[in-house]
Amino acid sequence: MYIPKIDFQLMIDSIPFLLTGLPYTLGISVVTFLMGNVLGILLTVLGMLPSKVIKGFVRFYISFLRGVPGLVLLFLLYFGLPYQLSALTAACICFSLTSSAFIAEIYRGSIAGVEAGQWDAAYALGLPFGKVMRKIILPQAFRISIPALGNVAMDLLKGTSLAAMITIPDIFQKAKIVGGRTFDYMTMYILVAVIYWLLCVAIGWGQGWLERYYINRYKGKPKVRV
Repeated sequence: MYIPKIDFQLMIDSIPFLLTGLPYTLGISVVTFLMGNVLGILLTVLGMLPSKVIKGFVRFYISFLRGVPGLVLLFLLYFGLPYQLSALTAACICFSLTSSAFIAEIYRGSIAGVEAGQWDAAYALGLPFGKVMRKIILPQAFRISIPALGNVAMDLLKGTSLAAMITIPDIFQKAKIVGGRTFDYMTMYILVAVIYWLLCVAIGWGQGWLERYYINRYKGKPKVRV
């Protein structure tokens, strides 16, 4: 029976090469997470407007992009358009669109979790809708949404590995290169799994810091220092 072996020396020797793909992995993750938040907030606000047409569009957008696999959308953008996008552009657009659909639902639920009296008090003071959202509702909704947004950030980070399918030299693509050269894919895939796990641990730490920061802030305690 074949028992796969892990070459720890190959792991150690390959780490510097794999880390040359880290700027692509982190860069795509950060850009698409920020763009996803911008689009997600916009979709949430549009979904609150009285227009049935706009609400229908928002519901379709969210439903479609939550239901289409990221790899399918990535291939459509990179291979299916009449105008050839660069691999990096296609990846950024794909992950921004897919994350925005999930983030929009997160913010919608978080806004619904803000006490209704906050709206009534703001409107009683004569504040316009835009200022109510910007100054009162969204800050509270963001605090509620931190755990869910942390999950989206982790999913985005792991999802960037799909970009290797369109030749972006991220850490997963680098692992495939070493695996093809040494015929030891098992070792390289375990190594890249550990790297992704450590990056997700860092995101989880950041999520925890934000949660503690907002808890202390709203309790009137000093800000958390790290």
